[in-house]
Amino acid sequence: MKKTAPHILNASTNLLGFCLVIITSLKITKFSHHSYLDEFTVAAIFCLTLSCTLSFLALRTEKEKLANKLENVADILFFAALLCISLAVCIVSIDVV
Repeated sequence: MKKTAPHILNASTNLLGFCLVIITSLKITKFSHHSYLDEFTVAAIFCLTLSCTLSFLALRTEKEKLANKLENVADILFFAALLCISLAVCIVSIDVV
């Protein structure tokens, strides 16, 4: 099986920083009470944090079977975070238009 844990870790940490910027700007502008944008962003932050942790553990473990399981769960959480970010982008697009 091709190792994707390093790629998941890299992409997750980058998107986690992006989500933290979004949630900070929502709190500063007091925009969060108008929509579900902050809920989707927090869900993405939660999924990305778990994805980062699991992909890091997959890289560090010596057991191949455990590494594959951790990598698969990290991959699923990463995809869930992408869905949350996509929904957040849709909400911003609808509110802007």
